[in-house]
Amino acid sequence: QVQYVESGGGLVQPGGSLRLSCAASGFTFSNYAMRWYRQGPENEREWVAHISSDGATTMYINSVKDRFTISRDNAKNMVYLQMNSLKPEDTAVYYCKRAGFYDSWGQGTQVTVSS
Repeated sequence: QVQYVESGGGLVQPGGSLRLSCAASGFTFSNYAMRWYRQGPENEREWVAHISSDGATTMYINSVKDRFTISRDNAKNMVYLQMNSLKPEDTAVYYCKRAGFYDSWGQGTQVTVSS
């Protein structure tokens, strides 16, 4: 069955960096676009970053452009999110999932940006 395991979150000061990782299984990873999503304490879940199946195309929501970078390793079935210049408003639980599919969510990884 389809599974996602996110990791790499933690507590970081404003301006700091984190690199999130997501291990995907249960489908042919290299055939699918992937997304990172997040859900803050008082917000609905939103997509943050998108990467095409071959990694050639990426897209971001405006609030993270030029700060976050999504990447993938199709040989390892992994997708990553490099987050730089973190802000308190980036505090959320972060999830990964195939774009456009109603798979079950993983447990997510908590990112807390606070001084």
